[in-house]
Amino acid sequence: MGRLMEPAELMGAALEVAEEGLAAGEQPIGAVVAFGDEIVGRAYTQERALRRRLVHADLLAMIEADERLGRRKRDLPLRLAVNLEPCVMCLGTAMALGVNEVYFGLESPSDGGAAVAAAWRPEPPVPWFAAPSVLVGGIRREESRELFRRWCATTPDSPARRWAETLVTGPG
Repeated sequence: MGRLMEPAELMGAALEVAEEGLAAGEQPIGAVVAFGDEIVGRAYTQERALRRRLVHADLLAMIEADERLGRRKRDLPLRLAVNLEPCVMCLGTAMALGVNEVYFGLESPSDGGAAVAAAWRPEPPVPWFAAPSVLVGGIRREESRELFRRWCATTPDSPARRWAETLVTGPG
């Protein structure tokens, strides 16, 4: 095994995937899952192409990682990087998959789930459904914000665009 990628490098890989999504006409949200130093899942949001809602970048990347890794014993960290704060659904998926570390670029105040995961303290503890031990936002934030700025500039008015505009002008 080589060295583990730094969080900014993981985010760089997620940003590359987000660029692919933007080029395909999707919202510019990209995610990668790394097992040790290997990318085992990568995806961008595909709501437009698949005409469905439950096709978030991070969810699709984790499904791909789960298919590749199966239930084998994991002696290396499983890490998720996504350029937009994961929603509650995607963080729940990360917990079920056993993701140890989550890194994200841009905060999503209206629907991000980082605060929920950070406060997760089940009693009794359930080790098979635990919050990530590392949950860090703001990594390469401005690059993520710029992707959304570009998407908003080319997208007709819609509830999705108005939501994305809050990310472009929001705090952080």
